[in-house]
Amino acid sequence: MVATKIDGKAFAETVRRDVASRVASLQADHGITPGLAVVLVGEDPASEVYVRNKGKQTRECGMASFEYKLADTTPEVELLALIDTLNADPAVHGILVQLPLPGHINSDKVLNAIDPAKDVDGFHISNVGLLGTGQKAMVPCTPLGCLMLLRSHHGKLDGLNAVVVGRSNIVGKPMAQLLLRDNCTVTIAHSRSRELESIVRAADIVVAAVGRPEIITGAWIKPGATVIDVGINRIESDGRKKLVGDVHYESAAEVADAITPVPGGVGPMTIACLLANTLTACCRSHNLPEPAGLTA
Repeated sequence: MVATKIDGKAFAETVRRDVASRVASLQADHGITPGLAVVLVGEDPASEVYVRNKGKQTRECGMASFEYKLADTTPEVELLALIDTLNADPAVHGILVQLPLPGHINSDKVLNAIDPAKDVDGFHISNVGLLGTGQKAMVPCTPLGCLMLLRSHHGKLDGLNAVVVGRSNIVGKPMAQLLLRDNCTVTIAHSRSRELESIVRAADIVVAAVGRPEIITGAWIKPGATVIDVGINRIESDGRKKLVGDVHYESAAEVADAITPVPGGVGPMTIACLLANTLTACCRSHNLPEPAGLTA
């Protein structure tokens, strides 16, 4: 068996085209342009690239892009004041504060200062609670992207055994909630789980988000399982640096039915789902129907 490669890059392009089409309709029918504000504090090179890509893709979809770059010495009170301003701005439908923040700033305080209706990252405690209780919420972008890929491959997920390896607030926990909502039987495992290999081997769906390069090998995978690899790890191989996931792709692909590559799998879906969330937030703020197929 050679697994089907789940092409997240191609799927993300489809999502962006869908978002752009719906944005154009919003503008033509209602005179509304969704707006996304991204706040970067400091000069982390990786974050700068990521923010630049977000802005580019936001504009390509016809949305308004508002970018704020603050010095790493910016006081917490100044950042909170900016968030208050963005919360009150009707042209801004989504607010994202790029993480990590400098050490003198309380990340939880900042994230929870964002209006939950504009929290397109889905990190506000209100959205976490709404998701956990099965109510309408803004859903974190990476888990939403994973869910879209799984639905595209499987159709309905009812009754499938899913193992999420990782328990972070950004991916692991919300991913488990989303899978429960789609009627999977869900196990959350992590690096300290006993008999981790046997737990993973029982899964029809494996979502790897533990942050350890290639910890999951083909020997751990149930034949015919679907593997979603969220990990992005930089390692040295043959004197060169390369990106790998939390799953050893080559060995897992010999056993699985379908698998996401790294890079080119889950990664491109994250920004695509950020755009989808911004569109959703805009529709909700104007009491318009939510974009079908772009929400959880």
